[in-house]
Amino acid sequence: MSQPQPPKPAKLLVGVLMKDKPLVERVAKNLVEKFGAIDQVSKWLPFDYTNYYEPEMGGPLYRRLFSFERLIQQESLAAIKLDTNAIEARYVTPNGRRVNIDPGYLLHERFVLATGKNFSHRIYIGSGIYADLTLVYAKGALQTLPWTYPDYASEEIRDFILQARQKYSIDLKKDSQ
Repeated sequence: MSQPQPPKPAKLLVGVLMKDKPLVERVAKNLVEKFGAIDQVSKWLPFDYTNYYEPEMGGPLYRRLFSFERLIQQESLAAIKLDTNAIEARYVTPNGRRVNIDPGYLLHERFVLATGKNFSHRIYIGSGIYADLTLVYAKGALQTLPWTYPDYASEEIRDFILQARQKYSIDLKKDSQ
């Protein structure tokens, strides 16, 4: 019989998608107020994988990822998604959202994103939020899955997540002292 074990804390990563790059400074400030200090930031990446968001947000769109110093409990992901939805709502105009915020967490073995959309591979985690297993770490690399969003499958984003994974190892050691 397996014995329940407490889960390890996770590294919070948040992706932002927007047209208006200068807006990222205000959004990052909101994220820091809610989740604490940012320890790594990706470069801007063009978001040219789908036009799903363009009718609402315009284009061209760009993605940037942030990783946070403070580790989180895995079960807090639904609440974090609700918090990021509230931050998104601050920037809604009559035409729609100006920013899309995707929180997720990183463990050594996987990267999970939060979403409000149900699908066959997503697990309900409460408060109308689902966990999307986005990437798995195997054979020394982050592996995509058939449903991995194309931007998260990109080499640039996987490289950033691998850097965050290295920092996560350091953070875990500090957290256990």
